Amino acid sequence: MSWPSDGQLARRLERLAGAGVSELRLTGSQHQCRHYRATLADGRVVFAKVASAGLGGALAAEAHGLRWLGAAGAVPVPGVAGWDESTLLMSWVRAGAADAAAAGRFGRDLARMHAAGADRFGAPWPGFIASLPLPNDGPPAAAAGTADGEGAAQGAGAWPEWYASQRLLPFLRQAADAGALRPGQVREVEAVMARIGELAGPAEPPSRIHGDCWSGNVLWSGGRGWLIDPAAHGGNRETDLAMLALFGAPFLDRILASYTEAAPLAAGWRARVPLHQLHPLLVHACLFGAGYAGPVAEAARAALAA
Repeated sequence: MSWPSDGQLARRLERLAGAGVSELRLTGSQHQCRHYRATLADGRVVFAKVASAGLGGALAAEAHGLRWLGAAGAVPVPGVAGWDESTLLMSWVRAGAADAAAAGRFGRDLARMHAAGADRFGAPWPGFIASLPLPNDGPPAAAAGTADGEGAAQGAGAWPEWYASQRLLPFLRQAADAGALRPGQVREVEAVMARIGELAGPAEPPSRIHGDCWSGNVLWSGGRGWLIDPAAHGGNRETDLAMLALFGAPFLDRILASYTEAAPLAAGWRARVPLHQLHPLLVHACLFGAGYAGPVAEAARAALAA
């Protein structure tokens, strides 16, 4: 299917936004989408992700995730103006630069967003991470218990098994089937899954997490860190912090210091960073191939050694 012409795209944006388009400019592309900056007739400036064909729910997952994260009233996210299978329309956020003060505020905001919580590990919508389907199945946190809180405790304790079955295993299989991992590397990840209960740390209830919180998905604007491109779900809050460290975030020490001051983490959290990085590294192996096999194996070994 071909890309829409500017005229076709303008009509699509008008349908989604409820206002005509007075200016449309291509700004880039990523993950099967072109990116546009559009000025609407009512004065709004919006950012549009546009695919040449439907993406199987990826844009709907992003829209749901942005609205869910935004509902916490903590970390700012772009407002969602509308979407369909091939287009996502959001408010335009002018990019700026990180500084120490913004990083400190972002750490505190992130702690507040996580504390808003979730009713389950996973989410009630089908997930995506980049262009890959992301399993979001999981029972409500209190589903298996009683009114005295037993269910919430059981739900909190279910994260290790959920992480192994819904985050590690599907992407391990996909990477192995594609030849991105050698058999020995597959066995190292399987060893992590076999010991997941002892490696995962103390049980916590589901946190409201971004799910793909690497530095490229933090947009610095107006003295704050904004979150974009989420793979949002109920998960373990250490996951977002480990993702920030994976490829290096600006002023990471300041982010972590302000986060832990606002919401202290369980003992040993630094040693668990490789465990939480194992999932995004498997995702990268699925997307980009054997170049990520070494980092996957290193993370698995580090998680086991911890």
